[in-house]
Amino acid sequence: MKFHFSALLALLLVRSLAFAQTFEPAVQAKLDAELKLIAAWASDPVVVDAVKAHNATTPPDQLALTQDIWRALTVLDPQVRTFAKNPVGQFLKSNKNDFITEAFVSDAAGLKVGFIAKTTNWSHKGKPKHDVPMTGKTWIGPIEIDESSGQRQVQIAVPVLDGDKPVGSLVVGLSLSKLAQ
Repeated sequence: MKFHFSALLALLLVRSLAFAQTFEPAVQAKLDAELKLIAAWASDPVVVDAVKAHNATTPPDQLALTQDIWRALTVLDPQVRTFAKNPVGQFLKSNKNDFITEAFVSDAAGLKVGFIAKTTNWSHKGKPKHDVPMTGKTWIGPIEIDESSGQRQVQIAVPVLDGDKPVGSLVVGLSLSKLAQ
């Protein structure tokens, strides 16, 4: 896989500006720095290889999951815990900083590959936070109160790329109160 990280980073930053909301300059500078970090995570072999493997073979127990079944599972359910304890979940946790409220990686179909903590939805297919990165672009969502973290945040989503081809998405929630400090 030939990869030009600087070219990808420049592309992601330029594309993100088109979707950017107006933030105070100090907050915007921190958001830009976090976007660089998130793009680097999405290109890490731990993430890319796991997404490619998940796209190739989704475990049968995961194929049976629906949004309703997922929502009924507790954070202690062994099936849920596997996503936080697998290599992608561990990678996200070990790289998390104080600005990050949530982070999750999805395969091409929008199904979870790994996360820091249980997400509200099992699949994000059909939602801009997954569909836009699957076109190779960065997505920046509106300021919101996140259901799963309960914090005022903005979500940023970037493509997980295999070369130039999007194979999944990485979504990270950033705490606006922490960014404003």
